[in-house]
Amino acid sequence: MEFEVLDLGLIEYERVWKLQEEYAREIAEGKRPPTLVLLEHPHVYTFGRRGKQENLLWGESQLREKGIAIHWVDRGGDVTYHGPGQLVGYPLLPLGQVNAENKIPQADYVGYVRKLERILIVALARLGLAAGQRSGLTGVWVQADVHSRCSRCKPEDRKKPAKIAAIGVKVDSRGVSRHGFALNVNPDMDYWEGIIACGLQDEPVVSLADLFPEPPSMERVKQQVVEAFREVFAEN
Repeated sequence: MEFEVLDLGLIEYERVWKLQEEYAREIAEGKRPPTLVLLEHPHVYTFGRRGKQENLLWGESQLREKGIAIHWVDRGGDVTYHGPGQLVGYPLLPLGQVNAENKIPQADYVGYVRKLERILIVALARLGLAAGQRSGLTGVWVQADVHSRCSRCKPEDRKKPAKIAAIGVKVDSRGVSRHGFALNVNPDMDYWEGIIACGLQDEPVVSLADLFPEPPSMERVKQQVVEAFREVFAEN
């Protein structure tokens, strides 16, 4: 699949949410090629369609103090955090044909999510980090022997696998994908204290900066993700 890459830098969540709608419509109409949008967001918690208010642990005063916006959105999943130092990718791709009878796009949604996971696993491997999938869970994880390198993490958590990338997607009524993945490169990990990320109690979250004495730059991570994206979506 040929696609365009747009790097928007640091940009407000709500602005890109609206851009996704605009770009997805243009892609469905054949006016824009499939597009991978890469960016970072200012501090924000987003809740997906399965989001639960009780998974937000900080009150209004803490949210104001930390400068965190909150949005309830139309992707899958529960609550997640986005912020500076985290690479967010929104692939806007025509995944399926709309059925003329029921208007529901026909696409392999689960297979698409698995592809996004595989892209990140390949990119991380090329950056020197072994990561993988976990049965029954969405996202990309590092095993406990890798997580044990995290000096910031609690000793009891270092004995568990840890999530390094979250994924939440939607395929709209035109068959175009929205939302995507968030890979923790070098964000402020304290912000995960304010939520039960993805609704998973006692599942640690980690970043590349936690696992490398000198983490790769954001630019290098972007390059590897784009290369892996091209390869995985070139496969049959």
